[in-house]
Amino acid sequence: MTKIKDAFNNGKAFIPYITAGYPNIETTEELILAMAEEGADLIEIGIPFSDPAAEGPVIQNAIEVALSQGLKTDDIFSMVTRLREKIDIPLVFMTYANIVYGYGTDRFMEKAEKVGVQGLILPDVPFEEKEEFSQSAHKRGIEMISLVSPTSKDRMVKIAQEGEGFLYVVSSLGVTGTRSEITTDLSEMMEIIKMANPELPAAIGFGISGPDQAEEMGQYSDGVIVGSAIIKLIDQYGEEAEKSVRKLTREIKAAANR
Repeated sequence: MTKIKDAFNNGKAFIPYITAGYPNIETTEELILAMAEEGADLIEIGIPFSDPAAEGPVIQNAIEVALSQGLKTDDIFSMVTRLREKIDIPLVFMTYANIVYGYGTDRFMEKAEKVGVQGLILPDVPFEEKEEFSQSAHKRGIEMISLVSPTSKDRMVKIAQEGEGFLYVVSSLGVTGTRSEITTDLSEMMEIIKMANPELPAAIGFGISGPDQAEEMGQYSDGVIVGSAIIKLIDQYGEEAEKSVRKLTREIKAAANR
């Protein structure tokens, strides 16, 4: 099975995010397969949580719909088991600390390893407090993906130096969601990150709405992360979103590598 760092071996990586269970778990599975086939290099699978503090209204709505249908964490583990029969690109869970606590940290990590998940992103866990999760994760070969934001300046070097898998660079202050313009000085952020740890891939997320922004972000980073733009297509087309999601995947991957 490929490792997270292998996602960055094929030019600039395209990393889509999808909320598991929206509009249903069957469609989530179909769309993950479709994105993998169209060139996604690593896929973030969001495990819904009732208080997703990092998410904007688009992803919050997707999470609410998934939870309203009674989605369970075990349903997502089962989906990944099925996916692993067909794809081997890196898969990463993105969720919140309470989901892992509630499931049981060691049990969660053990199950994640068993189904073939290689990384975990917990946006509500400060870098300085991740050890209570990382100890269990590392026993299972799961990498804890750290986030660095424009407000992380005093901590940016340390986070980069100790990062693993890849570094999730938050492009803008606030929550997830597409933005018409990204004004953060990302070139400065990336310079600091690369000086601190030139071996750690860094991908930019939060706010990338389409190919033009993906092309711009690709100039600074090792990859681009897109979530809300994908969820908006599912909002629009529901269970029939596959064709549109395939098209966006191809366009983002190509744009990031121009």
